[in-house]
Amino acid sequence: MASLKALKGRIVSVKSTQKITKAMKMVAAAKLRRAQTAAEAGRPYATRLETVMASLASRVTVGPESPRLLAGTGKDDIHLLVVATSDRGLAGAFNSNIVRAARKRADELMRQGKTVHFYLIGRKGRAVIARLFPKQIVHQYDTSAIKQVSFADAQAIAEDIAERFQGAFDVAHLFYARFQSALVQEPVAQQIIPVPMPEAGSAGDQAGASAAVEYEPDEEEILAELLPRNVAVQIFRALLENAASEQGSRMTAMDNATRNAGDMINRLSIEYNRTRQAAITTELVEIISGAEAL
Repeated sequence: MASLKALKGRIVSVKSTQKITKAMKMVAAAKLRRAQTAAEAGRPYATRLETVMASLASRVTVGPESPRLLAGTGKDDIHLLVVATSDRGLAGAFNSNIVRAARKRADELMRQGKTVHFYLIGRKGRAVIARLFPKQIVHQYDTSAIKQVSFADAQAIAEDIAERFQGAFDVAHLFYARFQSALVQEPVAQQIIPVPMPEAGSAGDQAGASAAVEYEPDEEEILAELLPRNVAVQIFRALLENAASEQGSRMTAMDNATRNAGDMINRLSIEYNRTRQAAITTELVEIISGAEAL
């Protein structure tokens, strides 16, 4: 009978877990709608601003007086990898995919002889990166108090990174997950400092070359104003995309967990019934044997 009690206890435990995973799936699905709407609404502005910045940068002759966020430091030796992850787990492979992309880039840069530092946004990326690159984490920005992402949060992060740009690194790359659907979240690596120049023949380069645009004030003054804002906008986009990706990945993970719990309950129930039937049969055999002995 002890085994029957153990099986029954496991069934009760798995059913309890199934209720939790089902509830978490429903909560994630509700949050996903709002997060997806915000991420999709923020994409056009961030993409267009990135294109405009690249177009403006291609028109300016970089010199000693140029903004540092445009001109850079003149070197390519120290790279800062800004890795944005969530503060909570139970979201499938969402966090691990972002960290894996950052690790891959870090390994490539170090093979080229570059120095790599990490700037972490969120808590979930720290465990792996601290284990592999224990002395290369320069800062972890705590986002645990943020309930809903705002531009002010992104601006605070951007200002902190811009301050560190004064000699602490030469190039900054941003890593996050672009939301495509509840099943697909694509890890993205984006250079945010200095502004990357458009590649020859790219759509942005062709648009800038073909358009006759006059700027008032001049391009350099506009750049000095827009460069810090562009960094904040790109980080804001990353936070919005991450918020949607996290909920989509969590919804999918909890759906799979709920299904797996159902399968386990079925298997345990079959095993429980078989064990119970075997116990009943054994008792009947013992009763019949005892009656025959009399």
